[in-house]
Amino acid sequence: MSDNEPLLVCTDLHKRFKDIVAVDGVGFHIDRAETYGLLGPNGAGKTTTISMVCGLLERDGGSVTVAGLPMDIETTEAKALIGYVPQDLAIYPDLSARENLRFFGRLQRLSGRRLDERVSAVLELTGLSERAGDRTETYSGGMKRRLNIGIGLLHEPQLLVLDEPTVGVDPQSRNAILEAIDGLRRGGMAILYTTHYMEEAERLCDRIGIIDGGHILAEGTRRELVALVGQLDRVTLTASGPLQDAAQALAALEQVDGASVSDSAIEVTAHSARTILPQVIETATAAGALINSVEVTEPDLETVFLHLTGKALRD
Repeated sequence: MSDNEPLLVCTDLHKRFKDIVAVDGVGFHIDRAETYGLLGPNGAGKTTTISMVCGLLERDGGSVTVAGLPMDIETTEAKALIGYVPQDLAIYPDLSARENLRFFGRLQRLSGRRLDERVSAVLELTGLSERAGDRTETYSGGMKRRLNIGIGLLHEPQLLVLDEPTVGVDPQSRNAILEAIDGLRRGGMAILYTTHYMEEAERLCDRIGIIDGGHILAEGTRRELVALVGQLDRVTLTASGPLQDAAQALAALEQVDGASVSDSAIEVTAHSARTILPQVIETATAAGALINSVEVTEPDLETVFLHLTGKALRD
């Protein structure tokens, strides 16, 4: 397949469990070197969707292709291109990290020198080299999560699928995991990332699909999703001097939607406020305002999710 074509294409996925419709018409694609996030609360259909993407769960309808290869329960060729990291830990507690990696590496048909090289590389990437010989039952939750991710990377997949990989880990381990994932994307890997943590989606994902009730409610970059809601960025200039004059001058700028004075501050609303911030400061200063501080507030994905679903993400 061409490098310009999406690595993963999902179309009109459906899955029902008796009377419960878990996934209802979900479709999206992921390009190479892109992190795509499925953002939604528990029970939204995230895990069911990725189980169908990985060929672990039979679809009631729709299609999945990986690098142009069709994915289904029986196929092996498409599955070999995916590294799947489940939400539940899939490691043997009575084995060391190195023993776990060697075991799963052999399941991926790695052997000999190639297996040794991949095990060493994954231990280094996950920061577990110094504890590689210790039984994993002695590991912290964060270390176990990192090993879980490392197992999915052994065979150098083209697509890494991560199902809420930071659940239950401490902040330091969580940050290490997020940095490692971002490094994989920068290295050219496509990543499908499910989470119900808003800040993780904002930090990692190039594009995001907001899923709830088995539907993709909206999809796009963070900026595109915010634009759907119609929210504007806000710039707060804490200042002294002729603030009304400064506000009038700012309101006249083409990129500014509005400007008003509140107490000892000027409130400016605009699209892409950070790009026009130098002009805002220059205009206010030219009008005589003495600026003490500047704060930019951008609408976040929580605002978008609340607007689309009528509830907070963790409800």
